[in-house]
Parts: sequence; structure tokens; C-alpha cells
Amino acid sequence: MSAKSTARAGVFSGAALALVSAALFGASTPLAKLLLRDIDPWMLAGILYLGSGVGLIGLKFLSVARGGGHSESKLRGTDWLWLGSAILSGGLIGPVLLMVGLTRSTAATASLLLNLEGVFTALLAWFVFHENFDRRIALGMAAIVAGGLTLSTGDAPTAGGFLGPLAIAGACLAWAIDNNLTRRISQADPVQIAMVKGSVAGTVNVAIAMARGSSGPGPASLALAGIVGFVGYGLSLVLFVVALRNLGTARTGAYFSLAPFFGGVLAVLVLHEAVTARLLVAGALMALGVYLHLTERHEHEHEHETLAHEHRHVHDEHHQHVHDGSEPPGEPHAHWHVHQPMRHSHPHYPDVHHRHTH
Repeated sequence: MSAKSTARAGVFSGAALALVSAALFGASTPLAKLLLRDIDPWMLAGILYLGSGVGLIGLKFLSVARGGGHSESKLRGTDWLWLGSAILSGGLIGPVLLMVGLTRSTAATASLLLNLEGVFTALLAWFVFHENFDRRIALGMAAIVAGGLTLSTGDAPTAGGFLGPLAIAGACLAWAIDNNLTRRISQADPVQIAMVKGSVAGTVNVAIAMARGSSGPGPASLALAGIVGFVGYGLSLVLFVVALRNLGTARTGAYFSLAPFFGGVLAVLVLHEAVTARLLVAGALMALGVYLHLTERHEHEHEHETLAHEHRHVHDEHHQHVHDGSEPPGEPHAHWHVHQPMRHSHPHYPDVHHRHTH
């Protein structure tokens, strides 16, 4: 497969994965609202994370039992440091700040401020981690964020103290840091990454909820929350990590920002909420943003320096290395390999092999 074909396939498959990830997470929101009738918010957050971790542990065992353990590389060495930092930021600090903020802010204010996650994710990716972007990508991101703002402007935010809004903004920043740190290890097994994230964050948040006096839910509510967590948090995160490989952080985060729209659509279909003008306008703005991102064409002559790493791959133009016979059979597979220097021009995106400067 040519580099041009690989690039186009990568962006469309990455975009599809990011959109499905957003849809699964967005769908979990109205379902979580139903569960709040029986479960304390902090306890629910912990159970959703735990459902993610436990479900993915089962999925991992099933994959290994079926002989599928060689197509992804395992977390190694400094990968664990990046993952631990991501969990600390997004799985622990973020939820704590959100809960603090929600208790000191109106629902309308919180809804508006939660749109900052996508903005912070993109700004960090562009200006701290030096991910490339152009005017088209920036406009697409702006359109998606505008759609999110439109969707979340129900009741007008009320004036109040600064602590609540500041805490919610801090939570969004923590999740943005999590997204960018996770991108650093996105070449590793996405199920393993999401499994560890969910298990650790879930355990800690349930412990905090119990320390605050929360009681456990009944068996039916617990089972439903676990399933919602597995699908809406666990599988969603697995797809998000794979999308990070192909698209980079800012673009993946932009697609994921559509989650509230998918949640709104599900609320109309399942909870029979009214189709509002806000939902339609938000959908149009977000569709424009997705169009601008999908039709991006970033092509220039660039140089690949010598690079040695391990990740899932097929033998395309960027993977013409030799084998010594110890590699897993079939493709795609994962093993340690070396990329020789190469200079060429083709459409590309800030995936694991195109993180060069501009």
C-alpha cells in the first residue's frame, strides 16, 4: 500500500474510531442520569470506571485465550510513567475537581465550562506538544466547540463564586493533560491502557465515595452501571487510544467533543425528549467541523529519522524492516523494529510516525 493510500486510510479509520468512541461515551450520559436516581454521583463515577476496568480485564483474558495476544505491544519501561501520570491527572484529579465544581456551580454553568476540555486538549497538543495544525483544523475545532456551546446553553449561567467554575475548568485541564499524555503511549495495547486506567480510577473513586459516607447500590443498579461503564467508558477509551495513533491528540479530541451531541440524540430517541433548535444548530456546527477535519490535506516533503520502537503494524511503505524469525506470524503484528532514515512527500497526519517539526 502506498504512503498516500495509507495516510487516507489512517485518517478515515481514525476519524471513524474517534466518532464511535464519542458516540459510546455520549450515550452513557443520559443512561448515567437515570442511574443517579439510585446511586450517589461520586459512587456512580467510581462504579462506571470499575465497570470499564473489570469488563476490559475479561476482554483481555478472552483475547489471550483465543491467541490474539501478539498483535499489540505491551506497556514497557517509561510507558508506565506516562500512564501513571495520565491516570493521576484524568482519573483522579479531574473527577475530584469536577465534583467540587458541581457542588458550587449551577448545572448551566457546568455544562458550558465542560466544553473547555476539547479546547484545552487542542491547545496543549498544538503549543506544548507541538502537534501540527493549520487554519482549516483550527476552524474545524472552533465549529465543533461552538456546537458544544450551543448545545449546553439552556438556562443562563448565574453569577456566583469563582471556586466552582475554576474547579470545573481545572477538571477540564486535567482531562486535557490526560489525553495528551495518553497519546505518548498510544502505540501500546489500547485494551491494557484502558483496563489499567479504569481499574485504578474506579477503585480510588469508590474509596473516596465510601469515605464520604456513600452506600453501595442494589444489585440491579450495580450491574447496569457496570455495563454502562464497560461500554461507555471502557470500549470508548480503547477506540479513543487507537484513534490517537492515527490522528494525534487535537484531531481525536475534536471528534470526541461530539459526545454531548450523541448524548442529546440518544435522549431524544430513548428518553423521548423534544428535538430542540439548539440540538439542530449544534448538529450543523459540529457537522461542519467534522467536514473540515475529514477533508484536511496536509502534504509536504518530510524526513523520517532513524527510529526504533514496538507497535502494531503491517508492512507498508513505512515498515520495510527485515525479520529474524522471532516475530509473531501474520499481520498485523507487534515486535521491536527499526525504521531507517527516509525522505519523501505524501499526505500525512500527526500519527506515531509523523511527529516531526514544521
